[in-house]
Order: sequence, then structure tokens, then C-alpha cells
Amino acid sequence: MKQMLTAFTALAVIAAPVSAAAVVGRPAPNFTLPDVNGKAVSLSAFRGKTVVLEWNNPECPFVRKHYGSGNMQKTQAAAASDGVVWLTINSSAAGKQGHMSGAEAKAFVAKAGARPTAYLLDHRGVVGHAYDAKTTPHMYVINKAGVLVYAGGIDDKPTANPADIKAARNHVLAALSELKSGKGVSVASSRPYGCNVKYSDS
Repeated sequence: MKQMLTAFTALAVIAAPVSAAAVVGRPAPNFTLPDVNGKAVSLSAFRGKTVVLEWNNPECPFVRKHYGSGNMQKTQAAAASDGVVWLTINSSAAGKQGHMSGAEAKAFVAKAGARPTAYLLDHRGVVGHAYDAKTTPHMYVINKAGVLVYAGGIDDKPTANPADIKAARNHVLAALSELKSGKGVSVASSRPYGCNVKYSDS
């Protein structure tokens, strides 16, 4: 009975709505989502660390641009080398493009050579809507104090062409570099680009 109650409590936490909307310059809303192994992961567990959120849909051409070229993996690796937490979030609903089970998401991470701290499943779109995630990819940076300091595109070249990456300004790496140097984030927001997040119709 105790095991059943514990499992129910964990499920209730995972399904709980986010209490506030995300706004740059304000505390990032806490959330709890299951990872590829079904383990509950909460944003609040990483307070004191810089956190990057990345909205993901492996079937989106814009996501393929950054993963196929290795750009996303390089950005993840650079972040990890500085102790930054990277949470990749999939908000594609069941029956929609990019929807994956935990096993499928785990296989994607392995095949792509991705380096997230955790890959999280937001099939109900609760966290995606709270953060107003519009595209894949859509990127967010949260500082060590838990404040959202960047939201927008990964860079300033809104195309699906990998050739454009070389000349692009990587907004995420720039924000992380400025935070590391104790500076304010010079570009706190930008227009996200990519495929629309495939939320549930309901």
C-alpha cells in the first residue's frame, strides 16, 4: 500500500501544473517532468547552477540542422564543461510529429551523441505552455539565482540551412559566456525560429 501511495504521489507531482508563466528578468517557473527512464526531474533541484532549457522535436528540419551538423551537441558540450545543466524538453503530444516514448527519446540521445543533463517528456504540454515555447528549437537560459535571463532562438540565422551556422551568433553560448564573466546578458531575448511545437489540440 505504501509503495502504491508513493507512486501515486510521484505521478501527481509530475502532472502538477506550473504555477506561473515564464518572463525574462523574473524567477523561472519551477516544474517537474519525467526523464527517459521515468524519473521525476525538477528544475528547483538545480538552484545554484546555470540551466539551459532546449525544446526539441527530432523530426523538425530546424532541429536536424543543429543536430545533423553537430552544432547543438557542441553547444551542449561547451555548456557542460562549465558545469551548466542542460535540460532538453519534448512537448510533442501523442500522435503528433516528434512525440516519443522514453525508450525512443533515449535512443535519439544516444544516436545523436547529444549531451543533455536530462531529456524530459512534456507530452501534455504543461511546461511548454508555461514557458510559451513556440518552436523547436526554442532556447532559455536561467542563471544561478533561478532567474530567466534569456529566451529565444539558438542563434541569429533563422534558416534550416546548416551552412548558416558558421556565421551565426550563438545566443546561448554568448549568454553563458557573459554570465560566467559576471556580466549581464546583452541579448536577453530574440525571435525563436523553427517548427511550431506540436502541442495537443485539446
